[in-house]
Amino acid sequence: MPRAAVFLDRDGTISEDVGYLKDASHFCMFPFAADAIRRLNDAKLPVIVITNQSGVGRGFFSESAVRTVHELMRKQLLEGGARVDAIYYCPHTSDDDCECRKPKPGMLAQAAREHELDLCRSFVVGDRYGDVQAAHNVGSRGILLRTGYGEAELASDAKKWPAPPDLIAADLRAAVDWILREVK
Repeated sequence: MPRAAVFLDRDGTISEDVGYLKDASHFCMFPFAADAIRRLNDAKLPVIVITNQSGVGRGFFSESAVRTVHELMRKQLLEGGARVDAIYYCPHTSDDDCECRKPKPGMLAQAAREHELDLCRSFVVGDRYGDVQAAHNVGSRGILLRTGYGEAELASDAKKWPAPPDLIAADLRAAVDWILREVK
């Protein structure tokens, strides 16, 4: 039977957003990320990372650089007692008009198929309104974080959003607190 999952953006959600992350040495995981993800693991909720990485399509870095960053992230999470069940990334630019680039549903739909997930019972957490749109596009609940670009997007664009986030949270810890209350 399909189950609920938590989909996390990477930059600005799990780690600091440093722009185009082409070198793993610039990856800086938030100090609370492993604990927050471990709590989701303990609750038996699949944790899936979905991230747009248009730097590949722009020629700023290679897909192997993305994989290297993801290996480092997994290693640091494991050191903190946490794990992610899968990572999906879109290497395209917005001009490519692909189905995998958030806010389009491609990565979410692929993960749902491959991991038997119920998107309507799931959560998408990120620091951009595009993450919230992606959630709403598949019937999930969208959580906007104030970390990364979140605070700036709230200040400049919130009045233009067609639908509000289901939750605005200070950071991943606060989002996980809410998610765990919601799934009980």
